Amino acid sequence: MPGSSPKRKGDGYERELAKYFNEKVFDGDDKVQRAPLSGGGAVRSSGGSDLKNTPYIYVEAKRTEKFQIHQSMRQVEENIKISSSTDIPVVITRRNRTETGDSLCVLKLDDFLSMYKLLIERENLWSFCLN
Repeated sequence: MPGSSPKRKGDGYERELAKYFNEKVFDGDDKVQRAPLSGGGAVRSSGGSDLKNTPYIYVEAKRTEKFQIHQSMRQVEENIKISSSTDIPVVITRRNRTETGDSLCVLKLDDFLSMYKLLIERENLWSFCLN
């Protein structure tokens, strides 16, 4: 999007992520949506997630060439605190000219391991791990 503002790029990325979540997780059903008034430096009194209807995760979307990992994680953690959410903070980012599926997801190791443990338990993979 040459010449477009960072806010417009961010808003577009949030819509893009919502569509991608719907395609990959919800078989095309329109469940995940961009949160109204999210992103782009807007002052948020509610500390809302950038995406709605993403159970267990609290998404901060960043479309930027100069990703500031720690600042982005602080932002999502502050928003979680403001909103009293119990969801896991996740920052999803991509650069220009990068496919949506190649976006990077950043989360803390302890949060990743909690999710990983749930997957192993759900798929009953403990016996596999013992071999």
